[in-house]
Amino acid sequence: MLIWFLPTFLIFLMIGLPVFFALLAAPGILLWLNGQTADITLLYRNVYNGMDSFPLMAIPFFMLAGELMNRGGITIRLVEFSQALMGHLRGGLAHVNVLSSILFAGLSGSAVADTSALGSMLIPAMEKQGYTRRFAAAITAASSVIGPIIPPSGIMIIYAYVMGESVAALFLAGIVPGVMVGVGLMLMIKVMADKYDFPVASRKYTWGERRKASLKAFFPLLTPVIILGGILGGIFTPTEAAAVAVGYAFIIGFFVLRTLTLNEVPEILSNAGLTSAVVLLLVGAAMAFKTVVSLSHAPEQLAALILGLSENPLILLFLINLLLFVVGMFLDAGPAIIILGPILGPIFTSLGVDPIHFAIIMSVNLTVGLATPPMGLVLFVAAAVSREKVETIAKAILPFLAVEIIVIFLITYVPALSMTIPRITGFAN
Repeated sequence: MLIWFLPTFLIFLMIGLPVFFALLAAPGILLWLNGQTADITLLYRNVYNGMDSFPLMAIPFFMLAGELMNRGGITIRLVEFSQALMGHLRGGLAHVNVLSSILFAGLSGSAVADTSALGSMLIPAMEKQGYTRRFAAAITAASSVIGPIIPPSGIMIIYAYVMGESVAALFLAGIVPGVMVGVGLMLMIKVMADKYDFPVASRKYTWGERRKASLKAFFPLLTPVIILGGILGGIFTPTEAAAVAVGYAFIIGFFVLRTLTLNEVPEILSNAGLTSAVVLLLVGAAMAFKTVVSLSHAPEQLAALILGLSENPLILLFLINLLLFVVGMFLDAGPAIIILGPILGPIFTSLGVDPIHFAIIMSVNLTVGLATPPMGLVLFVAAAVSREKVETIAKAILPFLAVEIIVIFLITYVPALSMTIPRITGFAN
């Protein structure tokens, strides 16, 4: 009977039950109907056990660092720096949107934070310059998925926690795929700008103005250098790196740029706490859900089914990408990784796929799902920020999703794209 937990879970999602409750209600009801009341206790105890982890403490710290930097005006400096470099191109503000997402990714690692922070500034600015609101919201949502790919990444921290992989290796493996997504989006903007005659900024920045914008963005741009440098140099763990990022953001905001005040601290802590609570509750519920998955022997059955389709890893990777893409439409990346990672990871490792490579395939695919209709989380955030309908944003985002799907298949079938940096630095074989 427990094999029905997944269909029941999907039904709960379709009727609008929040993911957290659906993850607990579906297996809980089936365990009760099956007379396994002792396992119900195990299920809900694992909600806490799933969150009670030192590596996962990195997530609230990174959330707090991103909130400090956003409220401290650092996001504005990144946008100004991006505009100084690319604002003069046709479709310049659209390019600025993507470049800002690439730079902001090194600070927060959150697609939702990216969409909210950059969208609130760039969507009105793009609309004022002549872009349609739905296009501005679409490119903001599409580029925001870069946030969890380029380090630091909350999704990769979750994957490393569940699968026992190196956080540093995953962070390094995400650099090239994240940049590829950004470059691909810019190429699509170039094609669309020429075809639809996108606006051009009024003037080109002088080198002096660019230097001034670069100096203003210097301290924020040091954040990912400090985080990655400290982890790779063995100075601190990823969780300690997140705490260092908070301390650095605090010093920059209060003492260097002086853009933060003590009156703002309670709201900053509250916002970061609420966002972290959402993520960690989902992680805890997903870990509990995973317990029931193991009880039902569904992983073994699914593994046998997958291997029965083909023994060619290239064909299986194609099929799994399709599966992950569909899953990403309905389920947030964190829970999806916790549920599917332990099932799919060992299958492909046994077929000769490097575990770090598969981790990146899975992470990037599910991250793109955040911007995929009908349930992509950042679509709803972009709709809230832009006051545009989700349906119209979903239509406008399709060309950008096509680019991101191409990138997914490139990193799937060309492992060197994601594996070269971890191998050069000695974090992967």
